[in-house]
Amino acid sequence: MYRLIASDLDETLLGPDHHISQENLAAIRKCQEFGIKFVPATGRGFGSIQQTLEELGIKDAPGQYAITYNGGAIYENQGPRLISLTGMDYGLIEELYERGQKYGVCMHIYSEDKVFAYNLTDEEREFCRGRLDLIEITDPTLDRLRESGEKFVKILYENPDFAKIKQIRSKMGDMEERTEMSCSSSRYLEFNPVGVNKGNGLKRLCAEIGLDLRETMALGDSFNDDAMIKAAGLGVGMANTTPEMRADCDAITKHDYLHGGVAEAIERFVLPQYQGK
Repeated sequence: MYRLIASDLDETLLGPDHHISQENLAAIRKCQEFGIKFVPATGRGFGSIQQTLEELGIKDAPGQYAITYNGGAIYENQGPRLISLTGMDYGLIEELYERGQKYGVCMHIYSEDKVFAYNLTDEEREFCRGRLDLIEITDPTLDRLRESGEKFVKILYENPDFAKIKQIRSKMGDMEERTEMSCSSSRYLEFNPVGVNKGNGLKRLCAEIGLDLRETMALGDSFNDDAMIKAAGLGVGMANTTPEMRADCDAITKHDYLHGGVAEAIERFVLPQYQGK
């Protein structure tokens, strides 16, 4: 029986308005009544998902959890209590920052509780509205942030032209063994420390709470969900799942994230196991 559902947020659980639909929420509520944990698993930081946690009814709740920064940080929501945090080497993140400037992309640089943005465009600012609170920076180096004691956990490149992101990705072969690279939202190329991904984040959380991975279901749509889809007992992609990841999914919903894909997955694969209980 599935006892934990780990779900991506953007383009999986949340609509364009950054909220959970009533259809998805009703299905999640049924799961929670059976004691099933619903765990957001996102590339964003913990501070930026408080609205979602509140809608789920698990904000500041004991025994409820969140996987953030693509597995770079795992929290128990009450407190919050930081279970694990994996920082990124300063030299590596500075190298990626320098290369990003040469590519002319917007960049997000993540510390534990802040998001810094370089070369921020009006289009990206609007896209992030309601999702992230960005602190704009213009320095050509990260020296001042480093001197302030910030501990970096992730950096990403952004361009609304996904073809350009894919082109940049093809030039980053030297980073294959030095970082965990993944694409998301058809506009981002994300870099995490080696070994940091949502799949390992799910494994770490299950070890923390004594849960077998076979008792988990993962929901996602994009490259940064792939490791989690493969790690879970059941990996379900939304109908809008990127073509390159579909083969790794155990199932694909008929409905996309705009039309209750999460609710469909819950009603097909989870709730039938609890009927009559």
